[in-house]
Amino acid sequence: MNKKTGIMIANLDLKKILPEYFLLTMGSVILAINFDLFLAPFNIAPGGTSGAAIIIHEFTGWPKGLTMLVLTLPMLIVGFFYLGRFRFLVRAFYVTVVYSLGIDGLATILPAGITKDLLLNALYGGITGGIGIGLIYRGGTSPAGTSVISRVIQLKTGIPNSQIYILIDGGVILIAGLVFGWEMSLYAFVTLFTWGFVADYVLEGPSVVRTVFIVTDFPNEISQGLMDRLGVGVTGWAGKGMFSKTEHTTLFSTINRSDVNALKAIVNDTDPKAFVVIAQGHQTKGGRMRKSVRMADND
Repeated sequence: MNKKTGIMIANLDLKKILPEYFLLTMGSVILAINFDLFLAPFNIAPGGTSGAAIIIHEFTGWPKGLTMLVLTLPMLIVGFFYLGRFRFLVRAFYVTVVYSLGIDGLATILPAGITKDLLLNALYGGITGGIGIGLIYRGGTSPAGTSVISRVIQLKTGIPNSQIYILIDGGVILIAGLVFGWEMSLYAFVTLFTWGFVADYVLEGPSVVRTVFIVTDFPNEISQGLMDRLGVGVTGWAGKGMFSKTEHTTLFSTINRSDVNALKAIVNDTDPKAFVVIAQGHQTKGGRMRKSVRMADND
C-alpha cells in the first residue's frame, strides 16, 4: 500500500459511510424484490431502465437484471465524464450492481407474484419501489440509469429535469403499451405516480421545500459550503443569545427537501455546536435557490 492510498483510507469516515451503504444495500434489495414480485411477472414497466429491461426481455429472453446492468453502465460512463461527481457515481454504480444482480438472483427463489390482481400489483409496486428509492436517496445517491442522462441533457440544453423525466419515462411506458397493451400502460402510470410520492415521503416528508435557520460561530464557512455544494443563497445577520449573553450569527436559507441531509452534513462538519431549525415551506419566489434535481425516480 502506498502512502497516498493509506492517507485516503485513513480519511474515510467509516461511522458515516457504513450506515449510508447499509441504506443503499437495503434500498437496492427492496427494489429487486419489488421488481420480481410486483412488476416483471405482470409486465408493468413504469419507465426507466427497469421498464426497458422488461420490454427487451419480452423479445430476447435475456435476464432482466443483466439487461438493466448493460443498459446502465454506459450511462454511468457518460455521467462520469459530464457530471464529474465521483462520489455520487461510485455509489450509483454500487446500487446498480446490487439492484441488477439482485433481480436475477432473487428471481430464482421468490414466487412469480403474490397476487394476480393487476391494480394491487401496480399500487404495491409503487409503494415498495418508492420505499427502496427513498432509502437510496437517504444513502446519498440513486440508481444511475436514465437519471444520469436526464441530468446531462439538462446541463447541455437547459430543459428542466422534470420535463426530461416525463419524456423518457413516458416514452418507455408508451413502448410498453405497444408491446403489452394499453391497459398495462395505465397500470404503469399508477405505479410511477405512487413510486414518486412514496419516495418523496420516505426521503423527507410530505412538504415541498425547507426553510432553515442556523445559529453559528462559523457563518462564513457554513455559508460558503451551502452556496458551493447546494447552490442556494444565504442571508446572515448578527444576533445575541439572551440566555448566554454571547454574540452569534444567524443564517437563513431555503433548500429543496432532498438537500436536507446534505445541509445537516455541511453544518455538522463545520460547526457541530450550531443550533439549526428546519421548517416546512410550500413556495418560494425570488432569491437564489437551486432547482430540484430528483435523481432516478424509477430506475
